[in-house]
Amino acid sequence: YSLIGFSPLPCWTLLQADRLSHALQMPVFVGMRNWKPFIADAVKAIASGRYERVIAICLAPQNSRTSVGLYRSAVTSDASGDGTLPFKLDFVEEWHDQPLLAKAFAEELRSGWEKACAESGTKLPVIFTAHSVPQRTITEGDPYERQAKETAQLVAKEAGLGGDDWTFAFQSRGMSGGAWIGPTVEDTIRDLKAKGHRGVFLHPIGFLCDHVEVLYDIDIAFKQFAEKEGMRLWRAESLNGSETLTAALAEVVRDHNKAV
Repeated sequence: YSLIGFSPLPCWTLLQADRLSHALQMPVFVGMRNWKPFIADAVKAIASGRYERVIAICLAPQNSRTSVGLYRSAVTSDASGDGTLPFKLDFVEEWHDQPLLAKAFAEELRSGWEKACAESGTKLPVIFTAHSVPQRTITEGDPYERQAKETAQLVAKEAGLGGDDWTFAFQSRGMSGGAWIGPTVEDTIRDLKAKGHRGVFLHPIGFLCDHVEVLYDIDIAFKQFAEKEGMRLWRAESLNGSETLTAALAEVVRDHNKAV
């Protein structure tokens, strides 16, 4: 944090919520697990507004019990003493394959990749990334790894990348014990270096806005690692205030309304 200043995640999330509210002409509340506004406060605000039904979207498109699962638990833990919420909860379990989400990522990929290739004077390999999770969660049936790679495949197709143009790696491993899923970004950079590449283009498709895993892990730590390996590293801009992202979220809501 001393190097990046602060995490803009709350700022971008509130902006995304505001834009979604305008697009749908519906109230949109924001709740976070680890910072203000907290999920408990959002639940209280919804209850005080006497809303009867809530569509809850976790801003992590790929479903994992370590992310989406924890957010769902945080919402339901604020139920009343009898275990019920004061409203009907329609929780979106996953939206990793939403077409407009792939389009939003592809827009940032095409723009940044073309500029980076021009700057480097060569066609750069693309590394799609998502946050790593403990291997045991995947072994026990968590769909996260498969869904993250499905998102990457959809984005690559939308951006017109060939199969040889991109690969996939997991970043930002936690400190808990046991194995975490890979390959790591570091190992992937070394592999690409061994194949003769002198630069890489990273595109995190597990995150929807700038925060510490992007601004530090990629922009500082991975860039420094690449430089030590004699490589250069570029990345796609985060979706942040993307209008296409807003459209994707709106479609998720509309699809769930149709299903009722």
